[in-house]
Formats: sequence, C-alpha cells, structure tokens
Amino acid sequence: MLLACLPGLAAALGLVLCADGIGNPAAKPRPPVAAPRPAARHTAPRPQIVPRSAWLDSLARHAQPPPRYDDKVVAVFVHHTDSPNDYDCAEAPRIIRYLYAGQTGVRNWDDIGYNFLVDRCGTVYEGRAGGVDRAVTGAHTQGFNHRTAGIAALGTFTAGATVPQAMTDAIAALAAWKLGLADIDPRAEARLVSSNSLSRYASGTTATLPALAAHKDAFMTSCPGLALTARLPGIRQLAAQLQGRTP
Repeated sequence: MLLACLPGLAAALGLVLCADGIGNPAAKPRPPVAAPRPAARHTAPRPQIVPRSAWLDSLARHAQPPPRYDDKVVAVFVHHTDSPNDYDCAEAPRIIRYLYAGQTGVRNWDDIGYNFLVDRCGTVYEGRAGGVDRAVTGAHTQGFNHRTAGIAALGTFTAGATVPQAMTDAIAALAAWKLGLADIDPRAEARLVSSNSLSRYASGTTATLPALAAHKDAFMTSCPGLALTARLPGIRQLAAQLQGRTP
C-alpha cells in the first residue's frame, strides 16, 4: 500500500516544484522590479538676506508675542510700500524702521507685516520675526497670510514709475528660493483658503491664485502698483529659471 502511494506523492511534489520554478531547468529568476525614481525637486540658492538687527534697534523694538508658523509656503505676494523712490540705499534700514513703527504703532500690529523687503539696489531685508527659512505667518495680505510670504518693494510703483532691474531680479531670486523650499513653480497657481471676508473672497472660500501674485489679486487695492504689476510675468519666468525649470 505504501509503495502504491509513492508515484502519486512524487507527482504532487513535482507539481509544487514546477510551480515555484524550482527543479525546472527552463525557469529563470525574474529580475527585481525597480522602484520608481522620485521626481526631481526644483530649488534655488538662498539669496543674501540682511537680518532684522540691521534695521531694528533696541530703542525701536517693542515686546511682541511668539511668531506663528504654517507648514510651508505655497505662494508669494508682492507689495510696494508707498514710500518715496528717490532714497539712497543706505537709508533703507531707516525706511524699514519707519514702516515698522507705523504698523506696530498706528495700526497696533504685533510686528511688521511683510516677511521680506527689497530696496531699489536689490538688497533683501528680513522683515517679520521668526526665521527666514521657516513658513512664518505674516500680516501682509488680508485673508491670505497663511502658507504665503509677503515681499515688499521699497517705493511707490504706480503707472509710469521706473522699477529698478536690481529690485525685480532680487524679488525673483527671493521668490525662487522661498517657493523652491516646497518645490512650487513660480509660474503655477496655488489654491489658498480665505480666512477673512474683507479680502476679495469670502471667508472659507478656496481661491486659485498665482503662486507669485500681486497683492491686488487677493485684496481690493492697487498694490503693488501698475508699473511693478506689469513686471510680474518676467519675475515669474526668471524665478522659474533660477529653480532650473525649463521654459
């Protein structure tokens, strides 16, 4: 009886071995499946940024609450400061200090609203406290301060004004770096949720805005002026190039 069972057992074992590709000379091991390669990130070098200590001294500084943060920056808003254009660049720290005094004094804000400021010579200044590398929640665009950064051009750039090339180049470099931290294309669009019905969008509304936007895209204002607004397409394109993106 035992001997009679052996052929059937041997056949069954043969089927198992063939199913596993073992014992079959024709069977070859399958090559491992290659893991998908991660998409290349588009980043840009961090530009030189002058710290707050260059314009905010102990006499002007006042007590303020700790900074607030978001998870990342997905859009940048460009502003102008409505201040004179004919300043010497060495005066920029004094002008920023004056803006700080107005926003924290007359308006009773806890800090200057802009995350960064750029002068006519292309110098970039740290604005709001919290760390330039982090997603600091600003106070620059009504309803859209979360997950954004505000860049203010020192001056008034209404129709007919000259916008210095050094300034627009610096804005492009700053936006390329800041948006690149989240791999955001400066020419793309961003979906942002309004937090305030005083903006162009009711509170809770999801708005689709340029990733590198004018202040007026989100708020009823002419800021950053027609002259600077007209330069934004070129700024977007340069920022994308600085991130290594193709045209």
